[in-house]
Amino acid sequence: MACSEYQRLFDACASAREILNEQRAVIFRSPSVEEARVDEVLRSQVKYAQAYQLLRNHVESCFGCRTVAAAWV
Repeated sequence: MACSEYQRLFDACASAREILNEQRAVIFRSPSVEEARVDEVLRSQVKYAQAYQLLRNHVESCFGCRTVAAAWV
C-alpha cells in the first residue's frame, strides 16, 4: 500500500484527468468551439500535467512508494 500523500496526489491527478476528458468530449461533440472553451481545455491540460508530475515526483522521492512501485515491476 502506498502512503497517504500518494493517495491524495493520485486522487487529485485522477480528478484533473476526469475534468480534462469531460472538457475534451464537449469540444469533440460540438460543431463549433468558442475560444474560451479551448482556453479552458488548455488550462485543464496544464492542471493535469502538474498533478501528474507531482505524483511522479512523490513516487520517486518517497521510500515507501518507491518500494511499492518496485514490487509492481
